[in-house]
Amino acid sequence: MTIDNRQHPATPFSEGSVHQGALDNKLRIVTDAVPSVHSITLGIQIDAGSRDDPEKSPGLAHFIEHAIFKGTKRRTYIDIAKNIEKNGGYLDAYTTKEQTCIFLRCLPEHLEPSFELLSDLVCDPIFPPEEIEKEKEVVIEEISSVNDTPEELIFEEFDLRSFPSHPLGKPILGTEESVTNFSDDDLKNFMLQHYVPKKMLLTATGKVDHDQIMRLGERFLGSLGEKPESQYVRQSFLPEHYTPFTLTLKKRICQAQIVLGTAIPRHDPHFYSLMVLNSMLGNGMSSLLNLELREKRGLAYNVYSSITFFDDLTAINIYAGTDSNKIKVTLELVRELLQSDALQHPDPEELRAAKTKLLGSHIMGMEKMTRRMSQTASDISYFGRYIEPSEKTAAIEAVNADNIADAASRILHDAPYATLVYKPGR
Repeated sequence: MTIDNRQHPATPFSEGSVHQGALDNKLRIVTDAVPSVHSITLGIQIDAGSRDDPEKSPGLAHFIEHAIFKGTKRRTYIDIAKNIEKNGGYLDAYTTKEQTCIFLRCLPEHLEPSFELLSDLVCDPIFPPEEIEKEKEVVIEEISSVNDTPEELIFEEFDLRSFPSHPLGKPILGTEESVTNFSDDDLKNFMLQHYVPKKMLLTATGKVDHDQIMRLGERFLGSLGEKPESQYVRQSFLPEHYTPFTLTLKKRICQAQIVLGTAIPRHDPHFYSLMVLNSMLGNGMSSLLNLELREKRGLAYNVYSSITFFDDLTAINIYAGTDSNKIKVTLELVRELLQSDALQHPDPEELRAAKTKLLGSHIMGMEKMTRRMSQTASDISYFGRYIEPSEKTAAIEAVNADNIADAASRILHDAPYATLVYKPGR
């Protein structure tokens, strides 16, 4: 195994010390020692999400996240649950459009058995048929929960209609039909393609020692090798994969749901400018959207914007829930705000407030170890390297009014906006 000698020292911002290394099989390891924390968060991130699902099997990456907890060569699903909880820890996982993460938290004195448990889940799941069939029902209930939640469902449908010919349009959970039809071969073949060292990252955050984590990594994950089936190439996103549209659908709901959004090509120089712009536009009580639509007009209880950075594109969305009679005025106001002087010529005090809000959120997020772990993984996945907190702070502080205007122009003109409305009706 090899250790990257570059050490990122502790700073008042991070209160941590980051080391990087790699096993001989190319599995990367990053440790983030935080002396003030008396626990360890271990995560294995796999560079595979719903955009990597086979065309006829949407939801497969997410289902595997569930399925690996149902048993391994050495443990039943009951053993898995008891092994972590008897030592006061907990185990969890999540799937996004581009990543899967299996993680746990434990106390330092239980690190070795916890590490072994995590590696067992990732390396040796067996997918017991009876348990897998039961888990299909669980995931179908999860899908039903989304279908019963209009605010979640509208985002799923928005993606499906925005990216109809690209895997990014697929729902992370899949469909009832696709989940029902998953076979044992589907699960095993997906793991052979994606659960391989070159596509995995181990992060350890909290009360950790880098050398110890490297030794445990070599012991429990060092034998994991590449398979011939792992020569997978993710489908790139091209501008023609985005399809702008305007659509109103009637739903059995009480409140109208609105989503506007666009997708623009990835452009790293605008990364921090877009983050600050989103902070100004729709993040928090003082955002333009909240002040204009909720506080001044009383049009919406919930209104916000979001920005998602994918491998090869940036997605910007705006959401509002309002009365069915106020859909038109709500849409008009949102579009006016997007073209307003507040974004084209931002006030210095408002720009400073947006940056401070963004920095505060990031700093406080770094105090949560699972958030810290996932942020490290996101940096490496998106930028190919760990981004020091001081570098992020400097980049955010450097955003000026011209940068915001350029970013606003990009989200307005690089691609048309799509609009989806759910209107109460039968």
